[in-house]
Amino acid sequence: MKWVIAAAVLALGGCVSVTELEQSHATLDVISGKTPREYADCVKRKLAETRDPLQEEVRGENLRLTVPQKLTAGVGPAALLDIDKRGSGSAIKVYERLNNFPLRLGDVRTAATQCISGS
Repeated sequence: MKWVIAAAVLALGGCVSVTELEQSHATLDVISGKTPREYADCVKRKLAETRDPLQEEVRGENLRLTVPQKLTAGVGPAALLDIDKRGSGSAIKVYERLNNFPLRLGDVRTAATQCISGS
């Protein structure tokens, strides 16, 4: 039974690399008054209950968060969050795997949205 579930999950979403996510359309493209560090810390805090630890890549004053898959670890990222410094705040782009699938898990988008101005 476990094999059937794993096969269904892989067939539904397939393996997606970081490069493929970068080339897809952003599912969220917003500006926040928070610094990249404040925003990244907020997202990591909100996703700590539902995901394994996020990977963080520092790019000068900018940050990239890589969100791991929830159900199939090691198959590639579930989402990328590019957080770029913009004035005293941030420009945020979220790229999600299965971005056209209406029943995808909503925890990444919820956390990304709540952290724009909330805490």
